[in-house]
Amino acid sequence: MAKILVADDEPDLETLIKQKFRQKIREHEYEFVFAVNGKDALEKLIQHTDVDIVLTDINMPEMDGLTLLSKLNVSNPLLKSVIVSAYGDMENIRTAMNRGAFDFITKPINFEDLAVTMEKTINHVEQIKDTLKAIKENNILKMYVDETVLNFMDSREFETSLMANETIEASVVFIDICSFTSISEKEPPDTVVKLLNSYFDVIVKEVIDQGGYVDKFIGDAIMAVFRGDYHLDRAVDASLAVRNKIEKLPALSESVNFNPKVSIGLNSGEMISGNIGSAGLKRLDYTVIGDTVNTAQRLQSSADKGQILISEKAYEKIKESFNCRKVGEVSLKNKSNPMNIYEVFD
Repeated sequence: MAKILVADDEPDLETLIKQKFRQKIREHEYEFVFAVNGKDALEKLIQHTDVDIVLTDINMPEMDGLTLLSKLNVSNPLLKSVIVSAYGDMENIRTAMNRGAFDFITKPINFEDLAVTMEKTINHVEQIKDTLKAIKENNILKMYVDETVLNFMDSREFETSLMANETIEASVVFIDICSFTSISEKEPPDTVVKLLNSYFDVIVKEVIDQGGYVDKFIGDAIMAVFRGDYHLDRAVDASLAVRNKIEKLPALSESVNFNPKVSIGLNSGEMISGNIGSAGLKRLDYTVIGDTVNTAQRLQSSADKGQILISEKAYEKIKESFNCRKVGEVSLKNKSNPMNIYEVFD
C-alpha cells in the first residue's frame, strides 16, 4: 500500500481526493494523510515515516510549498514530491524542479492526470527502494549512484534501516568445491583465481535461476539463500543443477587431472536476517544467522564428493517430490544429540 501526504490549505480538496480515489482507498492500495501547510506537512512526516510521495500546493500559509520542497530535499531525500498548484507559470515550475519536485500539475485538477502522475511517482519510488534493497542484500557498492541515494546512504535513516533485523522462513545451501585446496597449492595464483571464478559462475547461475541469491563467498565455497514460495524445493533444484553442471566440466588441463565435484549441505527453517558487522567501521554484511544456518554448514562438512545432504525435517517436506535415501545418524559439531540425515539424488 502506498502512503501519500497531501499538503494544501483548500478545505474541499481532502473531500475531493477521498471521493476520487475511494476505490483505491477501499482496496488498501492508497492511504492518504492530509496537512494544511508546509509546516504541518513536516510534522505529519515525523508521525508517518512510511510516506512514499507528497502532493503539495505552492501558496499556503505559514510555510509555502516551495519552502517545503527545499526542506524535504534535505531531510527526506528519497521522498518524491508532486506540485499541485494554480501557479503554473514557468518560473514556479523551474523553481519547483530545481528544489526536487518530481512532477507538476496545475489547478483546476484533472484527476485522471493526477492518478497517472501519482502512479508514475509511486513506481519511481518503488524502483529506488528495490535498488537500495538489492544493494543491501547482495552487498554491492555501486560506482555511480544518484546523488539522492548517496545523501540517503550518508544519513542516520540509512544507518537505522541497515541495522533492522527480522525473523524469516527460508532455506540455506552451502556448496563447497571439493579438494580445490590441492589445486591452489600447485598452480599459479592467476590460474587458481580464474578457475575458481569460472566454477562460481556456474554455481551462481543455477542459484539465480531458482530465485535464490548468493549470501557470501567463503574461500572455495558459496552460501546461498532462498526465500519466498517453495523456497526449499527451489533450493534442492538448484543444488541438483549445480552438482550436475559442475561434474560435467572438463578437467583443468592435460597436465593437471582435476575433475571438479561439489559437496552440498542444505537446511530449511527459521533464521534471523539482518546486517552483521561493525557500524563503526561501516562494514556490515547483510546475512542470515541461526541454528538452521549452522546446521546447513555442518551438513556440507559431512557430505562426500557429489553428495547433497539434508536434515530429517527438510526430508519430510520434500520426500514426495525428490528421490532421497536415509544416510543414518551422524554427530554434527556443537550438536548435543546425533541427528538423522538424508541424501538427495534427484
